[in-house]
Amino acid sequence: MDKRFENQVVWITGSSSGIGEACAYDFAREGAKLILTALEEDILEQVKTKCLALGSPAVFSLPFDLSKTEEVETLANRAFDYFGHIDILYNNAGISQRGTTIETDMKVINKVMDVNYFTPVILTKTILPKMIAQGGGQLAVTTSIAGRFGFPLRCAYSSSKHALYGFFETVQAEYYNQNIRVTIVCPGRVQTKISFYALEKDGTQHGKLDKGQADGVSPEQAARKIVNAIAHRKREVLVGRKELLMTYIKRFFPGLAAKLARSLKPM
Repeated sequence: MDKRFENQVVWITGSSSGIGEACAYDFAREGAKLILTALEEDILEQVKTKCLALGSPAVFSLPFDLSKTEEVETLANRAFDYFGHIDILYNNAGISQRGTTIETDMKVINKVMDVNYFTPVILTKTILPKMIAQGGGQLAVTTSIAGRFGFPLRCAYSSSKHALYGFFETVQAEYYNQNIRVTIVCPGRVQTKISFYALEKDGTQHGKLDKGQADGVSPEQAARKIVNAIAHRKREVLVGRKELLMTYIKRFFPGLAAKLARSLKPM
């Protein structure tokens, strides 16, 4: 097997489950050195062990609560200093939300924006100058089809994902000529725990796997497509099934997309 990422350093946030975990295994198979970040230290250690068994030459487990935005810059410097460089930063971690715009508490909106938007921004602003100094690098970020159009019961989540598009497309425009590449990962429905950990309108945990998630593509299928897109330095990759049609409808028939969004079953 051609190891496309041999000895490259890849930092993945949200790597204890779902898309992040599956991508970590694919990068490990292709010889990457890994930095793994998520909240659950014990689960991260299990992922680390498997990554080493799959062929990664080195794995650094770096657990962290990514909602603590005031400490994120320190986290980024620690990650970079471990191997002395980072070739690929994959901002994958995220949290979803369930609640109407009026009913959703501002503390929920703030937390979703912190984890989904402000933390990736801080990580990128810290690592990007170092990447440029080392001669280039790649940024990847998990957005969502909810970042392409408004979606019922997702006012905070959809907003955060829209914001990621604006930020990372700007980074690409500004630093492309300095050998910085950006891959925007746009998933539809993937069989992850994101709905289980989603925040209700009052901040309590949703605590169940929504049917839409259960019927989605597997994390392994998603990872294969994502890692391949990163290897080819693609600008964007769509991951999912028929729900991805909404992205094309929005582009070519925005009025119809708005009408369909009003009738979507958000669960």
